[in-house]
Amino acid sequence: MRSDAFQTAQIYRHLLKAVKKHIGNEEHKSHFLEFVTSEFRNKQKLSDGVSVQQKIKLARDYTFLLNSVHHQKDLLFSYNIAVDRSDEVKRTLGKSASSVGLQLPQIYQP
Repeated sequence: MRSDAFQTAQIYRHLLKAVKKHIGNEEHKSHFLEFVTSEFRNKQKLSDGVSVQQKIKLARDYTFLLNSVHHQKDLLFSYNIAVDRSDEVKRTLGKSASSVGLQLPQIYQP
């Protein structure tokens, strides 16, 4: 029984961390955290072990989903998909030019 409670607490912490990190904990987004907290509190009232395990699996899957979507978004940004990186390219070109003692023409200056 102790390992189940520890596992539940661990999943709860991971889910709260994922929600805070990827959704945010600003005032207008607080209903996400409140929902997670209320679902875990309602879990204490459940007596059926199967439904408890289903809820824990759902929380684990949702945590994995949040982290995976965030990771995919980071990958898309890193591969320059659907992102305008013209400012970043201009800075990189400027740094490269200045490192060899050159200066970009005025049209490329930020």
